[in-house]
Amino acid sequence: MPMLDSYLFFNGNCAEAMNFYAKTLGVKLTALMKYGDSPDPQGCPAGSEDRVMHTSLVVDGRNLMASDVPKGQEKPIAGFALSLFYDKPSDVQPIFDALSQGGSVQMPVGDTFWAQAFGMCTDKFGVAWMVSGGAKNPPPN
Repeated sequence: MPMLDSYLFFNGNCAEAMNFYAKTLGVKLTALMKYGDSPDPQGCPAGSEDRVMHTSLVVDGRNLMASDVPKGQEKPIAGFALSLFYDKPSDVQPIFDALSQGGSVQMPVGDTFWAQAFGMCTDKFGVAWMVSGGAKNPPPN
């Protein structure tokens, strides 16, 4: 069966964002390569030497990968959210608070019909997050 992982594109702040995620989630970056480090000089768009070509971290066996778009190709991050699930609802609020600091909260952490704790935010890098914990049994059909 295939695995489905996430890949984010940033506008020049990829290293900062991924280091923040690694620290917040208590994991380490498994790779970080800049365009200027590429063995193929044609793989480095002008002005992008210090931008990240590829980086990744692993959270419970799943990869979160990212890079910066080459200089001049910047665009906003939109159309998705990363979802974190914790077994214990008490784990949700501290992570949610860290992720939402400097960003915005769309839904504060609270009790829902599917989880004991659930919240939605956008972090300071423009990435949307859904953080939940303490799954509830689904209602009968």
